[in-house]
Amino acid sequence: MQDLHGRNINYLRLSITDRCNLRCRYCMPADGVPQTDCDGILRFEDFLQIVRAATHLGIRKVRITGGEPLVRKGVIDFLGKLSSIPGIEEVALTTNGILLADNANALKDAGIKRLNISLDSLNPKTFTEITRGGSLEAVLKGIAAAEKAGLKIKLNMVVMRGVNDHEVLSFAAMSINNPWSVRYIEYMPTIQESDWRSRIVSGAEILTQLQEKHTLEPLGHSRYCGPAKPYRIAGAKGSIGIITPMSSHFCSSCNRIRVDSMGWAKSCLLSDDRLDLKPYLELPQPHLIGALQQVIENKQLEHHLGCEQDVMTPFSMSSIGG
Repeated sequence: MQDLHGRNINYLRLSITDRCNLRCRYCMPADGVPQTDCDGILRFEDFLQIVRAATHLGIRKVRITGGEPLVRKGVIDFLGKLSSIPGIEEVALTTNGILLADNANALKDAGIKRLNISLDSLNPKTFTEITRGGSLEAVLKGIAAAEKAGLKIKLNMVVMRGVNDHEVLSFAAMSINNPWSVRYIEYMPTIQESDWRSRIVSGAEILTQLQEKHTLEPLGHSRYCGPAKPYRIAGAKGSIGIITPMSSHFCSSCNRIRVDSMGWAKSCLLSDDRLDLKPYLELPQPHLIGALQQVIENKQLEHHLGCEQDVMTPFSMSSIGG
């Protein structure tokens, strides 16, 4: 289905839990966030119902996010059912990788084809500081297990000035001998820290760093490609990409809507507009389809995060998924 601005919306992101086993500094405040009790979280059958309805509007790709989706009991069985829904052509998963080593083969068997793995530093000390206690070793073991299982891998690095921006070239090097996509993401001030502007390293600055060291070949976008501007280092097995939500909006090509773990649907991560789908789950399917159609039709042309006049309500990324 096309929205009112002519964009083809074929991609749904589902956050199946607000719980996470890390406390990443760009995702939530240091003291964490209040967690929703189990009664407030949608059942897996509710998510399947939403996806079935969404296929009638042209949704063909689903990405499962959190929180950390692998902390939710029963997720593997759910993913298998999700992958078998007629009309869904691809199911992918975003994870922090901590539990990946024990689940990689099961994810592959459940129909997962692609993983986005959050990895913000290759230095154990820096990694622990960013995640407030995470184990880099566990994530690297998870990546190795995912590759052995035959899953396609994207590594997502949120670049933060004075924190990990000196590792941009080290991440790029991982794409040379591995068939992985390394993606650099501009820091987004979703939790509205007082000094958030000083953390942003623009996509242009990241690109300059890369071009000073490597010859980059621009790549084309696939049908379900995300917002990254993709490149390949000459001769590399993998690719790199730069995602610029702050310095250069990609809103004109955005093809997605989102549903969080409590059933709130949003057409834009960085908008306060949302629609509660829970009442529609109790009605015949055409009502749910109509609600999702309303979300798509109300999708704004672009967000204004970073503008002085923006008054977006701060939120934890774990509550809606990145």
